[in-house]
Amino acid sequence: MKRFLLLTATTALVGYLLTGVTFVRPGERAVVRRFGRVIDTPGPGLYVGLPWGLDRVDRVAVNQVRRVRVGYQPDVIDSNPTPRGQLLTGDHNLVNIQVAIDYDVREDEVVDFVVQAERVESLIARAAESALAEWVSGQSVDDVLITGNARLPPWLVARTQERLEPYRLGVEVRAASVAHLLPPDEVKDAFDAVTRAQTAIRTLEHKALEEAARSRRAAQAEKYRLEQLAAAYAHERVQLARAEAETFEKRLSQYEQLREQNPDFLLALWWQEIGRILARMKETGRLDLLDRHLGSQGLDITHMPTLPNRK
Repeated sequence: MKRFLLLTATTALVGYLLTGVTFVRPGERAVVRRFGRVIDTPGPGLYVGLPWGLDRVDRVAVNQVRRVRVGYQPDVIDSNPTPRGQLLTGDHNLVNIQVAIDYDVREDEVVDFVVQAERVESLIARAAESALAEWVSGQSVDDVLITGNARLPPWLVARTQERLEPYRLGVEVRAASVAHLLPPDEVKDAFDAVTRAQTAIRTLEHKALEEAARSRRAAQAEKYRLEQLAAAYAHERVQLARAEAETFEKRLSQYEQLREQNPDFLLALWWQEIGRILARMKETGRLDLLDRHLGSQGLDITHMPTLPNRK
């Protein structure tokens, strides 16, 4: 009997002493408190301390992302006139909004997290709610409903972290996401109609911009075509003028040479040019012989204009 009692007492003592042995898993940090005072923060591995009642070991997963939901709860029936998460916008409209805050524990501040563990999530929720109300109250209802999903999360992360710093919770807000963002059910149909109208307006604006871009491209193409035609015409006229100038210079040089040999060369050149001009005038009907205008009364070169046809 004594041996049994001794064995039982020894087993109980060994079991009690083993309560001072703690295995800290990878990704965890332990906070060891002896009589309420923090004495150590061991990392992954086997930690041996004093048994239960003397030491208290809290293991914290520092690489685990935790989530707190804040705001409107669509599945919860709330008897209050203003449900939780129903906020007033800057232009005095109501919206129902719920966000999710993701956070983890800062490894170098794990002691603060353990000390404040019981109120960490409640303080995060309150900080996020106040920041959420601040953002919504500074925006119009259109901005909240249309751009809230994109603009709110990064602003909420920074603002919530800023509000949590004085509490020394040992947490880092990593991300935020909008889980629910709609107007109240009583006015949801009206807001949907407005949203559809705004979508139609943006569609028409987009089409107008596309049409303007096409017209601009067509005008630029026409401008380029006209510029090319003008440049080609100018080049052609310049080349023709140069050719005529070269021809004139050649003829002038010939004249200066031939004038020394034949003093009447200029007169012959004159009659040659007059002959060419008269030939061209005759071809175009601007020159005629006077023989056909001789009559019994002498030379008659009177021309009567033809009368217009009467309708």
